[in-house]
Amino acid sequence: MESNQRQYDHIAIKESDIHNIVLSYLVHNCFKETVESFITSTGMQQPASCLEGLERRKGIVNLVLDGNALKAIELTEQLAPNLLEKNKDLHFDLLGLHYIELVRHRKSAEAVEFAQQVFTPFGIVESYREKLQDFMALLAYEEPEKSPMFHLVTLDYRQQIADRLNQAILASANLPSRSSLERLIQQTMVVEQFLNQEHSKDGHAPFSLKDFIKI
Repeated sequence: MESNQRQYDHIAIKESDIHNIVLSYLVHNCFKETVESFITSTGMQQPASCLEGLERRKGIVNLVLDGNALKAIELTEQLAPNLLEKNKDLHFDLLGLHYIELVRHRKSAEAVEFAQQVFTPFGIVESYREKLQDFMALLAYEEPEKSPMFHLVTLDYRQQIADRLNQAILASANLPSRSSLERLIQQTMVVEQFLNQEHSKDGHAPFSLKDFIKI
């Protein structure tokens, strides 16, 4: 790794590029207060669109994380009309999240009624049937958290949906759906795969991104 390090140690990186990468990450993830502090501490000029819509996005993301999917849908339709109509998979998962919350709070009768009203059109689409079966199966367990479908009631599941919704809202506003940092890591992973293929040919140890970024 040390011999490889000498190949890039001399490459200069502009401080402004690093600042822009960090700012992109903070804005993408709706860290408004941190964005303002970062801009102040670095002396950056705040882009006109930097905080545009950030508070509303943050509110919607937090609603999803809290399991309040119906309110998140309502505010999303106000902020980005037709977004969910065009993204039926995301709309389905948000509706499913409301159903899951009803089950999680032991409101089985409400959950069944909601499912009958909302999921019927989705039931005729093959791609939704397996997940619908998982949704319905939750009702069979007194403690859904201990069922084989327990992942549906976890914060991680809500976080996945919140991330997808955040990306969709950004894309609908013609903004990058992923932060610069995430795209850089994705590009680095592609390079890692290439280097591993090359190193395997000459007997060198495979490149490890985890070791490379270790502090």
